Amino acid sequence: MTATLQIGIIVAYLFIALGVGLVAYRVTERTAEDFYLASRTFGTVVLLFTVFATLLSAFTFFGGPDTAYAFGPEWILVMGLMDGVIFALLWYLVGYKQWLLGQRHGYLTLGEMLGDRFGSRGLRALVAGISLFWLFPYIMLQQIGAGGALISLTDGAVPFWFGATLITVFMVIYVVLAGMRGIAWTDTLQGAFMLVMVWAALLWVLASVDGGISTINAGLETDAPGFLALGGEWYTPQRMLTFAISIAFGVAMFPQVNQRFFAAASETVLKRSFALWPILVVLLFVPAFLLGTWARGLGLEADIAAGQSILPVVLNEFAPGWFAALVIAGAVAAMMSSSDSMLLSGSSYFTRDIYRPIIDSSISQNREDLLGRIGVAVFAFLALGASIWVEEIGAFGADTVGSLLVDIGDLAFGGFAQLALPVLVALYWRQTTRQGIVTGLLVSQIGYLGFNLLPEVTIGGVSLFRATYFGWGISIYCMLLGLLLTIGVSYLTVQSPEEDSELYFDGLSAD
Repeated sequence: MTATLQIGIIVAYLFIALGVGLVAYRVTERTAEDFYLASRTFGTVVLLFTVFATLLSAFTFFGGPDTAYAFGPEWILVMGLMDGVIFALLWYLVGYKQWLLGQRHGYLTLGEMLGDRFGSRGLRALVAGISLFWLFPYIMLQQIGAGGALISLTDGAVPFWFGATLITVFMVIYVVLAGMRGIAWTDTLQGAFMLVMVWAALLWVLASVDGGISTINAGLETDAPGFLALGGEWYTPQRMLTFAISIAFGVAMFPQVNQRFFAAASETVLKRSFALWPILVVLLFVPAFLLGTWARGLGLEADIAAGQSILPVVLNEFAPGWFAALVIAGAVAAMMSSSDSMLLSGSSYFTRDIYRPIIDSSISQNREDLLGRIGVAVFAFLALGASIWVEEIGAFGADTVGSLLVDIGDLAFGGFAQLALPVLVALYWRQTTRQGIVTGLLVSQIGYLGFNLLPEVTIGGVSLFRATYFGWGISIYCMLLGLLLTIGVSYLTVQSPEEDSELYFDGLSAD
């Protein structure tokens, strides 16, 4: 009966989100700009919460607490303080300039903006192709998180495939119907809901433990001496900075985040949103990751099976089933609000930057709108099939879902991060050439893929493709390589007649 009640609560929440999407559908116009950007009408609350909910994925709710459980609470610094601040700065440096350009030229995607500046359909397709490549595993990450969450919540009564499929089906329905406006409205609902629920969960667990924080700290001292001391063996400065930089720069290039830079209703809305951003993320990360940290001192190791995550285990132990289901509904909301935005943005990258310029440049607004909706469903169910296959072949092993999510998320963040520095150079340096940015993008991506995906090669017993060099992750070195090549090749080459070096500067200022 408990499992049935828990699933019922989560399904009820999904229907509420679907209802919001249906209301949005009634006011959504059948144009690409309205479907993908809600006609650039977002106010501060909606813009802030749609970015907030879009970013707070399975990586946050399951990967984060599991990392804090395994290694300590410094993950709060990596994700909360470091990324809160770094991403807020990038929101200004990249986002504000993009917003200005979008207002002037009507851009909907990053590829459109770059392709126009450098006079290249190939560059548009390259940026879209790279983005779609890294978007696919990150959508899988949300589906894996949903399946794993319901396994943990119901003690295995609900199979993985059911949880992943349930979330995917609901998500596809309201994205296909409502587009960006519906997503933004549900994001605002989901962002507020998850923030309230994670704080309620923290307080409930604290009140349920006899002796409260003193008992938890005593358990940590017994089971993991020095766990609360900053600077543990796993949290080296290089590793923490690699995570923080890769995640923050990767987030700025995520299609679902980057596209929102175009959607603000005004300059004031955009500036107010990135100023409030660091406060909002810390308010969520602190309770979520503290729950993972506390679990280490509560003696729950025997209750955690392979493929499970720590957050549902803690809630099942210290809270009634209905409350645990509400909190997991909040986590599911986080996963849905990430996946729905990814699907919509991925669809826009395909239709606007690959299909329109390369296959059919005369496609009508209504036909493009229909193609975008079909693309959402196709992309979602391909990712679902891959997620179920990954689970069936036993990719989880003896690890928790959270550790797998961190691995997948870290790989995707690093891949997106390779886009950031060449784009920044193009936005702020007139002398950037088409050859320079293409070289910077391609070589950094090829290098990053090679070091992460090629079989291990050893020379003299030393692995050529190591995880880190001098403690720094390979994503940082590839980012620097992309930066140097973009600048160096641009310096050595001449702009072609199709390029417009003044497009980002003529009469345009980002104060």
